[in-house]
Amino acid sequence: MPKTPALNARSALAFAHDLADRSGAVTLRYFRKDISVANKLCDGGFDPVTAADEAAERVMANRVARTFPHHGIIGEEYGTTGNDARYRWVFDPIDGTRAFIMGQPMWGTLIGLLDGDEPILGIMNQPFTGERFWASQDAAHYRLGEGRAKRIKTRRGVKLSSAILTTTHPDLFTVARDAKAFARLAEKVRMTRYGGDCYNYSLLAAGHIDLIVEVDLKPHDIVALIPIVERAGGVISTWAGQPAINGGRIIASGDKKLHQAALKILNR
Repeated sequence: MPKTPALNARSALAFAHDLADRSGAVTLRYFRKDISVANKLCDGGFDPVTAADEAAERVMANRVARTFPHHGIIGEEYGTTGNDARYRWVFDPIDGTRAFIMGQPMWGTLIGLLDGDEPILGIMNQPFTGERFWASQDAAHYRLGEGRAKRIKTRRGVKLSSAILTTTHPDLFTVARDAKAFARLAEKVRMTRYGGDCYNYSLLAAGHIDLIVEVDLKPHDIVALIPIVERAGGVISTWAGQPAINGGRIIASGDKKLHQAALKILNR
């Protein structure tokens, strides 16, 4: 395989923004429209997918294949290609498909880039509200519509008793010990809210949420969000304190001390 040339960070980020623009134009054609919903599970569970998910991922994957033929792709809908490539683009075309099919704007398109096992950039794009969160080399940013981008930072110095905790849905804690661990943490914080998917991580990076606890995430659910959270000053890891790129049980915090305090409770 030919050696993959190193990417210029600014060019890579500009390309990722272009992917966000293109995929956003696709998803908006389907949002709050009468669309069919398929179920990817055959065991009685429900994992929805729509034509919007599939079309948006195709647009991004095709663009990568034409522009960077030696790069790999990890996508929710069409799987993995080029898994041994140095650079791998990680796509979740609609993170929060349940919200999407309900007409709620609590979803987004996730675009991440791995250099080996290091997430080097990430974008969370919400085309309906016009919001975009992303990570550059050394900071995290937010833009509304065509407005000016501003740097965002997590909320620091928050004690556990004053923290705001979120998770996508309590029903996702299907393992009893995980549900009990989450309940222990919820008892210690000021407020717990449900729903939000990728949107929550962006709000944590912007200083509105303090803790997010999830289980059973996949790489496409989290890779793009890692650099956004970390470069805003936050911490994101597995419950075991390990890197989060492979998903699983994930905790994100706006503050390092808060992260450690929450981990102790989850792992008690």
